[in-house]
Order: sequence, then C-alpha cells, then structure tokens
Amino acid sequence: MASQAAPSSIPARLGSALVSAAAALVILGVSILPFFTPAWIHGEQDRAGSAAFAQAPADYVHWASDQIVGRLLLGGSFEIATPRLMLLLDPREQAHMQDVRAVFDALALVILAGAAVLAIATLRSRAAGAERRALWRAVGRGARWLAVLMAAVGVLSVVAFDAAFQVFHELLFPPGSFSFDPATEVLVQLYPDQFWSDTALGVGLVALALAIGVALIAGRRAHGAAADASPATNVEARSTLSPRSVP
Repeated sequence: MASQAAPSSIPARLGSALVSAAAALVILGVSILPFFTPAWIHGEQDRAGSAAFAQAPADYVHWASDQIVGRLLLGGSFEIATPRLMLLLDPREQAHMQDVRAVFDALALVILAGAAVLAIATLRSRAAGAERRALWRAVGRGARWLAVLMAAVGVLSVVAFDAAFQVFHELLFPPGSFSFDPATEVLVQLYPDQFWSDTALGVGLVALALAIGVALIAGRRAHGAAADASPATNVEARSTLSPRSVP
C-alpha cells in the first residue's frame, strides 16, 4: 500500500511547493511597485545627493530619471535627448539599460505566472475545505520563505551592501557592462550608491511586513478551512463506525 500512495503524494507536494513559490513571487512583486513611483525615486535622489553628483538642478535630475524609468517600464529607446540637444545616456549606459529592461521583463513574466498559479489553485480549491486548507498552508509557507529571505536582504543592505550589489550585477549582467565613471556618466550620478542601498532596504522591509501579514492571514484561513471541513468528516466517520441495524 505504501508503494501505491507514494506516486500520488509526489504531485501533491510539487503542487504545494509551486503554490508556495507563486505566493512568494506575488508578494515580492507587490512590494516592489511603490519603489517605481516618482514620490520614492525623487525623494531618494534628493536624499542621496544626486543633484550634487550630476552638478545639475534637482528638477533636471528628476526629469532625467522620469525619462529613464518611463522607458524602462513602458518601452522605448534609451537614446534620450536632453533640453540641450545632447544624449542623456552614452551608448554603454543605453546598452546597460536595455539589459536591465530584459531582466525586469523576465521578472514581470515570472510574477504574472505566479499570480496565474495562485488564481488557478484558488479556483480549484473552492469546493472542498481540505483543499482550501492545503492552499492556505502552501501560501503561508511561501510567505514565511520570503520573510526569511527579506530579513537576510535587510541584513546585507546594512552590513555588506557593496559586495552584495556587485554579486547581484555579476549574476545578471555581462562582465564589464555595469561599471560606470561617476565623473562623466549619468547613471551613477542620478542613482548613487546610497540610492540603491536605501531602496534595497526599503524593498526588504516592505516585503518582510507583507510576508508576515500574509503568513498570519493564511494561518487563520487554513484553520478556518479545517474547521469547515471537520463536520462533514465527523458525520462520515459516525456513519462508518455506527451503522444502523437493519431488521
């Protein structure tokens, strides 16, 4: 009997792990969104001293950033003309931003796939309390995984950001394509190290808070689904253990 049960349990475990991963990805995606808003980017540029690095007014720094971020998210060429009819980004910077857009497009597809997995799993689990319990337990597990990961990211942002930032770029981008001269190249003037360290810490904190909240909600929902399923289970058990005698 054990050999017959094992094959059916493997797909169930794989499905549970897929739902957990999907939940973590969706929480992460939601956590990232606020950090693409002008309110965060402009405020953090001012805090990090981008105008001083670029030797330009803050309004120009904000405009330049809006042009770059807009093309990153919505598409379009990074051959951006400045009011002085000069290119904002040199060819190396443009190539790097194209690489960044490819990474963001891939991340967006993965997050959307995670959302689709959660939607399908939710629809499939609506009928049975036991399936709802399994769904919420998997979601809670994914939220806890993400909470641990974000706690680690937060620690790295504080104690070893430069090393972590370098490794991150080496993993995702071609060698030598992400090193720029802060004296002459705009990307590192608009977005200095403090901008990235503060943003990484902010994303980590928001994702950590959301992950903890989702884990708590998922735990309550799983408990509620188990309670919903128990009456039917008890009735079935009573009818099995105490059948009526037939004359």
